Amino acid sequence: MFDKLLGVEERFIEVEKHLSDPKIVNDRDAYQTYVREHAELNKVVTVYRQYKQILHDLDESQDLLKDADPEIKDLARDEIATLNREKEDLESELKKLLLPKDPNDDKNVIVEIRAGTGGEEAALFAGDLYRMYSRYAESHSWKIDVITHHATGVGGLKEVIAMIQGKGAYSVLKYESGTHRVQRVPTTEAQGRIHTSAVTVAVLPEADEVDVEIDSSELKIDVYRSTGPGGQSVNTTDSAVRITHLPSGLVVTCQDEKSQLKNKLKAMKVLRARLLDQMILEQNEKRSEERKSQVGTGDRSGRIRTYNYPQGRVTDHRIGLTLYKLEHILQGNIDELIDSLATYYQTQALQNVDQV
Repeated sequence: MFDKLLGVEERFIEVEKHLSDPKIVNDRDAYQTYVREHAELNKVVTVYRQYKQILHDLDESQDLLKDADPEIKDLARDEIATLNREKEDLESELKKLLLPKDPNDDKNVIVEIRAGTGGEEAALFAGDLYRMYSRYAESHSWKIDVITHHATGVGGLKEVIAMIQGKGAYSVLKYESGTHRVQRVPTTEAQGRIHTSAVTVAVLPEADEVDVEIDSSELKIDVYRSTGPGGQSVNTTDSAVRITHLPSGLVVTCQDEKSQLKNKLKAMKVLRARLLDQMILEQNEKRSEERKSQVGTGDRSGRIRTYNYPQGRVTDHRIGLTLYKLEHILQGNIDELIDSLATYYQTQALQNVDQV
């Protein structure tokens, strides 16, 4: 670890030199690249320098133990105990900072929510989950843009796909992918029986053109008239777009905009995100089971969370966390869940690093 830290500090000094180079300063793209790298390295170097100072102070305190004055020896022992605690804390922090970073963590996300088993009740809960994520995004001043949605007659959602734009959105929301189960009494249930329904959530990092190259000859693009409720001209022109990626068989549709061009651009965003996600999953499958747990991936079709209305609880099955705050959570207050998941997967990664 210390060899790596030394290399990080050397690179940090090198980047600082680049940032003071007039040639780099005048090259806007190069300068911004170095600024971003400097900011990332600075987090590690700041803690590493604090750590080195602690080691220096420890050496000095150890020397004081040789002093003839008993009072100075006692002070030195107290100082050593304090410094050792700080040293352990800084070592733990440095391990976290040196963990491999997911290259997609800073990206915007595309969130896909679909009603699964449970019919209309599942569609209603899909709408609840979309509102939950929307409120969470709004509380972080992130922008939400609906790409496509299919509503049901009683206020539910068969499907909704939305872009959430905000720095670090993927790092925060990536563990939300999977099957979300709801247990509650539907309004149409005369006997008061609890029904179980399911909704699937997929969180995909937004893909740039450099991330995923798509050959236009591999696309089949169809246009058609939008269906469902819409404004003036949404349902009266061939503005809806269906894009089929022939090599993978992926199909994306978008009909929410009046403009065919806007629908096509939105559909392409979703297609790129799905292709990037497919690439990530294929890469993860090639890794060992140890590596999979380190990056926190797994079977997305698996049940990850249950929302139980009669008991007012939410249980995340991956980490065994149960919170009796169902209404609070559905209002978009999901920080406790997200923080607990991040801590869990970070701990898993640290354990894997220690075993290497």
